[in-house]
Amino acid sequence: MQIDIQKQIVDNLTTAVLMFNKELKLDYINAAGEMLFEISARRLIGMSIDELFINADEMIECLKQAAKNGQSFTERELHITIPGARAIDVDCVVTPMNDPNYDNALLIELIQMERHLRISREGNLVVQQELARTIIRGLAHEIKNPLGGLRGAAQLLERELSNDEQKEYTDIIIGEADRLQNLVDRMQGPKSLPQMETINIHQVIERVRSLVSAEVTDKIKLTRDYDPSIPDIYADQDQLIQAILNIVRNATQAIENEGEIILRTRTTRQFTIGQTRHRLVLRIDIIDDGSGVAPEIIKSIFYPMVTGRPEGTGLGLSIAQSLINQHGGLIECESEPGMTRFSVLLPL
Repeated sequence: MQIDIQKQIVDNLTTAVLMFNKELKLDYINAAGEMLFEISARRLIGMSIDELFINADEMIECLKQAAKNGQSFTERELHITIPGARAIDVDCVVTPMNDPNYDNALLIELIQMERHLRISREGNLVVQQELARTIIRGLAHEIKNPLGGLRGAAQLLERELSNDEQKEYTDIIIGEADRLQNLVDRMQGPKSLPQMETINIHQVIERVRSLVSAEVTDKIKLTRDYDPSIPDIYADQDQLIQAILNIVRNATQAIENEGEIILRTRTTRQFTIGQTRHRLVLRIDIIDDGSGVAPEIIKSIFYPMVTGRPEGTGLGLSIAQSLINQHGGLIECESEPGMTRFSVLLPL
């Protein structure tokens, strides 16, 4: 019973915990470790230390000495490569196990540095998004009142005019007033609360895929990479379709005439969105091989009216972020030329 409780405690830690036996093969890894390596414990157990930490001869030698001498040590800002050729920066704490039941075993804690930065960045993003929405709501109120008066005056003037050519000018005024009204409404984002129901996320993504496939040429490839084990999610299907559709359409515009968009689904355990930690999170990645997001707008890409295209309105990603925020989730973006990834994170 006590062992089960201890295991449950370690599994719920946000720090990756790994235990190696005297042959320096992995005997145990917690949920945070699975998340760090992006590989299940079933596949990781039994792997040797040099399979897990690639081209890290100096570190491995230190671990062997620690196991032999029984001395703990800590390495700060360690740059290591893990399976999948992923490079990560971690703080590493190594503790030899003195228990006779664990002869020469090593307990290793890995604290990913990017994780702390990401949590701080996400917290700031949520606050900034809420602040932006508050400002926009105030601006919308100030714009709509005179806009309504302008439209009403144009309608009254139109009734007094007998010349059809002159009425063309009032039609332009009314049409532009309506266009601005629609723009302001879109800037404010969704007005209704999500209509929550149990849905299959892959049905949502397939709906988006079919819509986009009808809009693009055969030279733009839409690739599926789904995890079929993902459970149903409690969400508003129409809002999720709209949010993901906005992101995928944005990707098609980024790659222009030819390229690939990957639609990927995964789950992540013990994951923090903003300042809230969730036991299980759905991650939807939309990855394209286009030219990337300009560095000068990457931090403000989800704000209204921010766009890297001259003909763009800068509202699609802002609306998508608002819709996902209403579900307790968040959209992240990372980009470089040839690889842009938008990640939709939703609590399960």
